[in-house]
Amino acid sequence: MSQAAESLYARVREEVSAREERLWDVSLALHREPETAYEENRAARLLAGELEREGFEVQRGVADLPTAFLARTGSGNGSGKGPCVALLMEYDALPLLGHACGHNLIAAAGLGAALAARAALGEVEGSLLAVGTPAEERGGGKVTEVAAGLFEGVDAALMFHPGVHDWTWAPLTASAQVRVGFHGRAAHPTGSPTEGIDALGALIQLFNTLGVLSKRLPGGSHVHGIVTDGGRATNIVPEYAEGLFGLRGATTSALEELVEELRSCALGVASATRTRAEVTDVGGRYEHFRDNEVLSGLFAGHLDRAGIRLSEPEPGVYLGSSDFGNVSTRVPGIHPWVAIMGPDGSDHTPEFAEAAAGPRARRVMAAAAEALACTAVDVLTRPDVRERAWELLRAKAAAGR
Repeated sequence: MSQAAESLYARVREEVSAREERLWDVSLALHREPETAYEENRAARLLAGELEREGFEVQRGVADLPTAFLARTGSGNGSGKGPCVALLMEYDALPLLGHACGHNLIAAAGLGAALAARAALGEVEGSLLAVGTPAEERGGGKVTEVAAGLFEGVDAALMFHPGVHDWTWAPLTASAQVRVGFHGRAAHPTGSPTEGIDALGALIQLFNTLGVLSKRLPGGSHVHGIVTDGGRATNIVPEYAEGLFGLRGATTSALEELVEELRSCALGVASATRTRAEVTDVGGRYEHFRDNEVLSGLFAGHLDRAGIRLSEPEPGVYLGSSDFGNVSTRVPGIHPWVAIMGPDGSDHTPEFAEAAAGPRARRVMAAAAEALACTAVDVLTRPDVRERAWELLRAKAAAGR
């Protein structure tokens, strides 16, 4: 490692250390006043304001999302001239549970990384972006931002996620929400039972069919659902019934196959029960996460200097889904998992929400901010890193991984 690189890393550490107290205040402010998907008005205002005060040019409401923002600095100014790194910030909370996924830490670490990298580099050759990405827990702001072209020209998209494991990358599946509605014909169940066509019966039959299907699904794939409309009264044969189904696949192609299987099952049930089925997607689909080992290896090395050692994920374990998958299939990206509580715990619980405001979380936030900033510096200053990261992404895309 060159002396110039070591000097840059040292400056990053100094900049993160100087800002740690303020970053923790930001994290706690988000934690105290959790806002759910697309309602993150205070969070977006706070984060964008911090970036603006330190010289970033900020656009609010990007991609037609009122609580999204894009902050930029550097000689390239996001124009495609020179290298470009995006540091991503999530800040939505869970209904009833608050920051039980630790997005307050993601936001504070991303903020700290952006500020520290800019300060350490001085005039950035190329572009350094800080992207506010709302609604990861529902709807997926990144899906919309990708479609709007926010990540075009980006050479690396960097973020971390708090969890209960110290893993170099997160095994994140592709996912979709699909609504299935059955149309039948209303009738009195005893007065004129032969006139009715039971839409609820068809929906129940679909659940039974999917139960058989689930037994032969490959690892990482599953389907589960809820009844969202089962009729209005017990003395009326339901003319309409509806279910909402969550589907996951280890890869995006596996998810697409599963969605088509669900559609085939629904149409088959409709034919058998003389109902009519409607199958529609709800919201955008999350693609599977494609780790870029060139970048995640650099991050792991930087985090190791802060005393946190990452390992490979446990085989066969999946950690859910994220809209970051849609970014990672288009741009070299990282999504490491860094523990803020022991492996016997779980996110999306009250205990995890409490841990996200605890002393271990503060150490992880500062260490992640430093490692993210150093990785951003690597991408901006080393052409070989950019070239190898893109080569790897293209190879994985060609192999369907």
